[in-house]
Amino acid sequence: MEDLVNRGAAGTFAAYRGRRVFITGHTGFKGAWLALLLARAGARVSGYALSPATTPALFDAAGVAPVLAAHTVGDVRDAATLAQAMQAAEPEIVFHLAAQPLVRASYRDPALTWSTNVMGTVNVLDAVRACPSVRAVIVVTTDKCYDNKEWLWGYRETDPLGGHDPYSASKAGTELVAASYRKSFLAERGVLLATARAGNVIGGGDWSEDRLIPDAARAAAAGRALEIRSPHATRPWQHVLEALHGYLRLGNRLLDGDAALADAFNFGPEPRDNVSVATVLGGLQAHWPELQWAHCPPPGAAPHEARNLYLDAARAHTLLGWAPRWTLDEALAATAQWYRTVQFAPGQARAITEQQIEQFCA
Repeated sequence: MEDLVNRGAAGTFAAYRGRRVFITGHTGFKGAWLALLLARAGARVSGYALSPATTPALFDAAGVAPVLAAHTVGDVRDAATLAQAMQAAEPEIVFHLAAQPLVRASYRDPALTWSTNVMGTVNVLDAVRACPSVRAVIVVTTDKCYDNKEWLWGYRETDPLGGHDPYSASKAGTELVAASYRKSFLAERGVLLATARAGNVIGGGDWSEDRLIPDAARAAAAGRALEIRSPHATRPWQHVLEALHGYLRLGNRLLDGDAALADAFNFGPEPRDNVSVATVLGGLQAHWPELQWAHCPPPGAAPHEARNLYLDAARAHTLLGWAPRWTLDEALAATAQWYRTVQFAPGQARAITEQQIEQFCA
């Protein structure tokens, strides 16, 4: 397979050849894609995370561990072990993805959510302070960190932070921690820190509970209809590679020393791809004939969930030259292809993941 560095459209990724990169949360869905992508681009990747939270998991199915320079199993709430792993890796750039990432799980265990997402970030940034090799940091948060007013227009990076549920509010807290460390400690040392707020990320290899695409994959494999709580809720849907492309493009600019970009950035789809759950499922069915779904409102009171959410990514378009490469239909086609391939040939997870990285770079 052709080396990524020889592909002009993959220049963002190719710029990481030879770079020392430290990823927290590399055993998760998004982190595993990032780790594999960077390793293929020629970076020296070290990861720090808990063991995969699901079975199956992309990290295991795609065989990510062998391509890493170091794979440390640890909790970001364990400050000493985290700092030791970062010191050993001597990274130039840190991507902090480790989190408790689920809204409904945050209602079940708010203390775990807050301690992981807020104090875990404190520990990561304290480790950065003690690691002289680090020059840039990307802290990944979420589109849900805004004080959601159910607007029909996009949230901008200057809009107020907030969050109703513990997950969303804790991610707003993560943003505040990052801003505080940037101003109080890192800027004076020349370490550039930015935060990245992506939309609803989809793609093959996500097996998390209570997420639309993983739930659809499980239902299709079991031959049953997927039960949907809120078919009219809208989200900014995008393929995982779109978000990662944004993070890595931002990271490149920070490593180049562009201090004006040490700030918050939204990475969201084009407005036409900010659509309802029902529209996404209809599009997915075109590529996944086995998928069926039905609207099943939850009995009684249900935890609050936002109905409308939309990101304005003009800052990333203007300052980074970043824009989505795939339409929503292309993202849904790739997602359906991944799950259908792996359902019938589990040993093909690595091959289909790498194939889709190549398609995205073409």
